[in-house]
Amino acid sequence: MSARLVSGSALPYARALAAIGRLARARVAFLLMLAALGWGVLRETPRPMTWRRTVRAEFRRALQQAAVGGLATTLATAGLTGLALVSQALYWLGLAGQAELEGAVLVTILVRELAPLLVGMVLLGRNGTVTITELGTLQLGGQVRALSAQGIDPFLLLVLPRTLALAVASFTLGVLFILSALVIGFIAGSLLGAVQESLWTFLDHILAAMQANDFAVFPVKMLAIGFLVALTACLTGLTAQPTDNVASLLPRGFVRGVLAVMLTSLVFSLAA
Repeated sequence: MSARLVSGSALPYARALAAIGRLARARVAFLLMLAALGWGVLRETPRPMTWRRTVRAEFRRALQQAAVGGLATTLATAGLTGLALVSQALYWLGLAGQAELEGAVLVTILVRELAPLLVGMVLLGRNGTVTITELGTLQLGGQVRALSAQGIDPFLLLVLPRTLALAVASFTLGVLFILSALVIGFIAGSLLGAVQESLWTFLDHILAAMQANDFAVFPVKMLAIGFLVALTACLTGLTAQPTDNVASLLPRGFVRGVLAVMLTSLVFSLAA
């Protein structure tokens, strides 16, 4: 009788521990699957047999959708950043007599931190959500299983080209973002009377303020952000359960994508 009483009193604690365990396993399972997908993309990319006509066509479509489709949004965001950040930095540094610090300040804030975050958010909002919707619909509709039954690898057709396309688009849009923000900010600063140098001299100061590791860390950071945004979106769509729908998948995938962008940027910033 006493053993039964002890077991009964411990039952709520056991249920609470079981609930915590299920939650922890679900989070770890997603991270492990994410790592497996990433390794699969890196392993399969150099193989010539991977790049069949259907995969090449999907890569071109995803790259055009990400780079060309996100170009206007990226340039608009860069313009606002140039007006709000670059021009103001030039104005106040010139007013304080510290114009020689413009390169160091803009490289630290714009190149190393702000540009990767904002470009990652643009890719997530424009292309990540589209990927979640497309793959989630295919998974819930049974088309992914149908592809496997026909001998077509869904990973090679759906995941790999999208991941590589978003990685390339992330780097491309990141470079365009920085150039646009600097040029627009310089023009705005010139109109405010805060800049007494030419555009080429200004850009030369920016390049001179960049350290050697900036030229290596920035490309890798941008590629990694696009890579992880795509992987997170693909995995969210492909792991959709019968009880899920697009309305429930999008918030889940968006939160995961935001965390991926922020954590990637933080890790590279600390490593640099």
